[in-house]
Amino acid sequence: MKTTFWPCRYGRYLLLIIPLMVMSLSFTPSKSFRIVFFGDSITELGEAEGGYIDLMRKDIARRGLDNRYELIGAGVSGNKVYDLFLRLDEDVLSRKPDMVFIYIGINDVWHKQWGTGTDADKFERFYRAIIRKIKNAGADPVLCTPTVIGERTDFTNQPDGDLNLYAKIVRKIAEDELCKLIDLRAVFLDYNLQHNPDNRSSGILTTDGVHLNDAGNRLVAETFLSEVFPK
Repeated sequence: MKTTFWPCRYGRYLLLIIPLMVMSLSFTPSKSFRIVFFGDSITELGEAEGGYIDLMRKDIARRGLDNRYELIGAGVSGNKVYDLFLRLDEDVLSRKPDMVFIYIGINDVWHKQWGTGTDADKFERFYRAIIRKIKNAGADPVLCTPTVIGERTDFTNQPDGDLNLYAKIVRKIAEDELCKLIDLRAVFLDYNLQHNPDNRSSGILTTDGVHLNDAGNRLVAETFLSEVFPK
């Protein structure tokens, strides 16, 4: 009677194939952690060379983590909070982010001088609606208080009162909605108190009292990176 050795032969094949399958699975790239930066012209400029998003990308690359994190800018010049709400689905949620930094409020205050700003109650309602849609989509919102419209440290910048109010609203929303908060207004004020002894209206962290210069972009990048890579 002839003996068949097929089972043994297949067994040897399996001993070779299974380790190869395990190795191939171990080298399968995992999904990158996707972060969207949602805001106005400050965020739009953040993607330019030397902007805060660009600096964050370079820092992540230096850490050897650029294949694990994807940073996406979604800033549009002139935007206010209701503009963010209207383009939230198309510009943010469609990209299936894991985290969304919301940096808005400057134009809502600044444009009041032309009659096109946003009243505080409407600012809050739109902001809360944005937060809830982001959370319902499974992403983690990070709220940022609006920074400065003028860098004088003695609170003689004309919009300081409104900026303080809108920053307070953002802090309250973060508390109510259990969201992460980056208090950029406090960060900027603290920095200016230390580095603006001449009480200048611009040139410390901004080029014009609003838009970030090199120092401002570095400060925002470092502050945001501390949220992505907490110590």
